[in-house]
Amino acid sequence: MKIDLSVIIVSWNTNKLLEDCLSSVYRFTKDVSFEVIVVDNGSQDKSADMVRQKFPQVKLIPNRDNLGFTKANNQGIKIAKGKYILLLNSDTYLIENSFSKLIKKAKTLQSLGVLAPQLLSQDRTIQQSAGFFPHLPQVFWWMTFIDDLPGGQFLRPYHVDHDSFYNKDQNVDWVTAAAILVPTVVINKVGGLDEKIFMYGEEVEWCYRIKKAGFEIYFTPATKIIHIGRGSSNQIPTSAFIGEYKAVIYFYQKHKGRFSLQMARFFLKIGALLRIAVFSILGRKELVRTYVQAFKSV
Repeated sequence: MKIDLSVIIVSWNTNKLLEDCLSSVYRFTKDVSFEVIVVDNGSQDKSADMVRQKFPQVKLIPNRDNLGFTKANNQGIKIAKGKYILLLNSDTYLIENSFSKLIKKAKTLQSLGVLAPQLLSQDRTIQQSAGFFPHLPQVFWWMTFIDDLPGGQFLRPYHVDHDSFYNKDQNVDWVTAAAILVPTVVINKVGGLDEKIFMYGEEVEWCYRIKKAGFEIYFTPATKIIHIGRGSSNQIPTSAFIGEYKAVIYFYQKHKGRFSLQMARFFLKIGALLRIAVFSILGRKELVRTYVQAFKSV
């Protein structure tokens, strides 16, 4: 007999964050039969030992090396027994009975492929965590800042960064994998995350396949989860910016034609040049260097 939920947490050198995450899961989760699977990607900070000592009920998969976000999550998915799979970042923590609320909401949704909660920073401000597929218009509006203008959310932007959007249920194209609920039957039909993607953009590609198979992608503010990692854009490392550019290119290589790929490259280069100019004026040398690398990467 299957349990309700399998929670999969991938960790790489996040000992304290992982401990806080797990503590919150066991503190707040009620009325749900669940298991927790932690996949440790070769951490050097004794994360695996911490899990063994403080959370013996957790199913631990200790990898010798960092296999990447996608491979590690797929490892967890392969041994999961839940009717639903919840991918959860190690830098998140619960503040309420989120899993029960998500499953309750999931049971009301038609053709459910993916459901994601509202993500908040530690100061309780809303994080952008959803959007629409990076078709050419979306890439153009993103690269030229048009979707940042008032009313930009109505353009179905690649990244929706208007807070008002996140205050009600939404049918979207993709949601961030920091906290993402997927029925096991959907994964059995579509497959897991694309392991050619080490990190960044994996949720967009996965949601694309899920939606192409006839399922829907939903966002709900019915419950809120704290996500530390993307608390502010100043905390995003250079690798994240470049990784996102490369993710769009990979998406086009896999799912679009040659002409569309070349146009996407052109728009991304224009966007990088615009950002180099803006951040040069603002004196943000580190961001200038970042976008020079992004320009070269595409």
